[in-house]
Amino acid sequence: MTRWIPVSTTDHAKAYYWPRQGLSFTRDEQVVPILLAELGKLLPHYTLGFVQRDGEYQPVALLGLGQGNLYVTQGGKWLGGYVPAALRGYPFKLATNPEGQQVLCIAEEHLTDDPSASPLFSEQGELAAPMPKMVEFLKQSESNRQKTRACTQALAKEKLIKPWSLEFPRKGHEPLKVEGFYRIDEAAFNRLSAISLHQLRGGPLSLAYAQMFSTHQLNQLTERAEFQANSKKSQAVPENLDSVINGDDGEFDFEFDFDS
Repeated sequence: MTRWIPVSTTDHAKAYYWPRQGLSFTRDEQVVPILLAELGKLLPHYTLGFVQRDGEYQPVALLGLGQGNLYVTQGGKWLGGYVPAALRGYPFKLATNPEGQQVLCIAEEHLTDDPSASPLFSEQGELAAPMPKMVEFLKQSESNRQKTRACTQALAKEKLIKPWSLEFPRKGHEPLKVEGFYRIDEAAFNRLSAISLHQLRGGPLSLAYAQMFSTHQLNQLTERAEFQANSKKSQAVPENLDSVINGDDGEFDFEFDFDS
């Protein structure tokens, strides 16, 4: 488990860090939290659903079928046209301290005193480039995460989220059953009153429709699983799996539209 270290000029004025090289740290992830602001970018590539964490629902993108992340190569290259925002801030994140303030933290394994790495702070005691841009990205992500949470709670209040038993066909084997996920209850959604629909307008409805529409991407998971299984028998997984599955690799950076 990653140990997160609060960053401060007191402790890290002369410290350095190793930037993230690819996304191999996600290799074992089965889901990734998503934001309302990125729904349009997620839909062409991911199946969306909900999981229960800390007693509430959280919207996520499905990345695997129980045996690792199907969207990343062994070398850490992302096999998809869009990298979810929750992954792009690593090795940094914002955390809340006991006083309720947000503080910048770094994954301990990326912290170093090696001067060949990137500095955390400038000689003037300010965050060194590109850190300010990254911190702004994290702040915008956190702000939109709160909006996303509120929208999810609104859907749950209307009892629109139900358990989702996923079943994936496997050649020569019994279907693979995956539990623990939730989806929008389409029957309950279609029974909503005009008043309830009005109350859910905007973000909650966008999230509900996105989840329902994204189920058409379920075949991506089975295709990726089959392709990677076959590749292990014959050769390494190609660096651009989207040459086989619709989509293409894209650069991941901190540019993002958080107006949603």
